[in-house]
Amino acid sequence: MLPPFLGPLNPLGYPAPYWFILFFKVFGFTLHITLMNLWFAGLITMLLLRWRGGAHAQRLSDRVINALPFVIAFGINLGIVPLLFTQVAYYQVFYPATILAAWPWFAVIPLLMIAYYGIYLYVIGLRKGAMNRLKRAAGWTSAVLFMLLGLAFSNTFSLMTNVAGWGALWNATSQTGAPLGIALNFGDPTLGPRLLMMFGLALTTTAAYVAIDTGFFASGETPEYRRWAIRFALILSTIGNIWVAGMGSWYFFGALSAEIRAAQLASPMIVLTLLTAAGTGLPWLLMLLAQRGLKPWLALRIGLAQLGALGLHAVSRQTVQNLELAPYLQVGAEPVNVEWSPLLLFLFLFAVGLGVVVWMVAQVVRAMRQPAAS
Repeated sequence: MLPPFLGPLNPLGYPAPYWFILFFKVFGFTLHITLMNLWFAGLITMLLLRWRGGAHAQRLSDRVINALPFVIAFGINLGIVPLLFTQVAYYQVFYPATILAAWPWFAVIPLLMIAYYGIYLYVIGLRKGAMNRLKRAAGWTSAVLFMLLGLAFSNTFSLMTNVAGWGALWNATSQTGAPLGIALNFGDPTLGPRLLMMFGLALTTTAAYVAIDTGFFASGETPEYRRWAIRFALILSTIGNIWVAGMGSWYFFGALSAEIRAAQLASPMIVLTLLTAAGTGLPWLLMLLAQRGLKPWLALRIGLAQLGALGLHAVSRQTVQNLELAPYLQVGAEPVNVEWSPLLLFLFLFAVGLGVVVWMVAQVVRAMRQPAAS
């Protein structure tokens, strides 16, 4: 018998083929977490460097945090894509989960606004050379809030697949049959290791960004700084890889059910599982190679390798999500009634948006490298 909390089927069916929805859900999520990682783990890392680091560490901290207003703005907008496609394909479990955890989910918006303004306040202090206690406190507050936002998202999306636990959470967080919207999915064994694994991935992404910044944007810095920065990137990537290996092992072998683990280790899924486990190793190897000298082409390869590693994790997470939901609903089995006008408009605007971002980044790279060329 199916749980009574599942949302009803949409009589209109899917507005696009399921493969289309799934592709943009995973692709959009990959782009989103690539930037999200820089404020999830990157911000706290850079604040620690400025607090306890030397001159090079403080310079790197200032460089990375100065870019965060841009990074956060685009990261938020890219997050809309996977969220919308999650609502389209997984509405039967997404909306019940966000009703059970309504207040933590609603809190995402005000917390994000406070954290975003806190970053601007901190960056104003950096750029005007007028850092004081208020601006410094704003930066640390933002770092804490961004990590709390990561917890809120993990709570909601892990709750989305913990259908078996909805009844107990409903009984524990309802009053006369009405949900209070305060459910926390802390009883789910996958929540903790999954969140911590994402933090480790965020460390490796921060390391990759340091390599990209050093290879493309730091032409005006001293050779000593550039050598120090790529060494630091390797150290941070090493820490991140060890972290991911530990938390990923806890998640895969200690938190996932035996049935899902067996499915992920069976052919042909074992290929994806192994590639995902080894994915962050390639950026690390490229950073090791960069210790002999970091050229722009090598920095670009480090960035692309990290993007590929995050993409593998996104695909693996999607396969696990579908397996977790398989006992409760037939994902992708609904009829398709293609809505061509919004679909084509979305494709056009998505392509234009990505093109504008690529153009903007190219202009920044050109402007930053101009002094060195002259």
